[in-house]
Amino acid sequence: MITRHTLSVLVEDKPGVLARVASLFSRRGFNIESLAVGPTEAPEVSRMTIVVTVEGLPLEQVTKQLNKLINVLKIVELDPQASVQREIMLVKVKADTESRSHILETVQLFRAKVVDVSTEAVTIEATGNPDKLAALLRLLEPFGVKELVKSGMVAMSRGSRSISERSVRSVERSA
Repeated sequence: MITRHTLSVLVEDKPGVLARVASLFSRRGFNIESLAVGPTEAPEVSRMTIVVTVEGLPLEQVTKQLNKLINVLKIVELDPQASVQREIMLVKVKADTESRSHILETVQLFRAKVVDVSTEAVTIEATGNPDKLAALLRLLEPFGVKELVKSGMVAMSRGSRSISERSVRSVERSA
């Protein structure tokens, strides 16, 4: 059975941490479906959002090994219903004078925006969960997708609690 997991991993913002985390997944035979890394509210801490699809292997192995890495501060598996998960997508679509108005209507329907226009194409920026982006893409495909790029998933748990509160303080004390 194939299962999809979204991990939020707080790490010290130091050179080589991303490579060590990615290689750990690779050594265990897990394919990273999406990986986004960026700063947090604390300048010395970064958050990695890792989406991994697992077939028959327990993800627990990898999370235990991640916890052993010295620069990893905290790991949380995010439940899709208890978290906010978003991706950004840029898609360049063929757009002649006949199709342009239909494309613009579709863009408005999905609350996306046109960020570049040329005589033969429009570039659209859309933000949302993977299902929303897939639905938009299905409607744009008949016009002719020329180019596509996605950012990778970024996610955090819903509500007022932060997974980084204690982790950030412990890094500040040790620095």
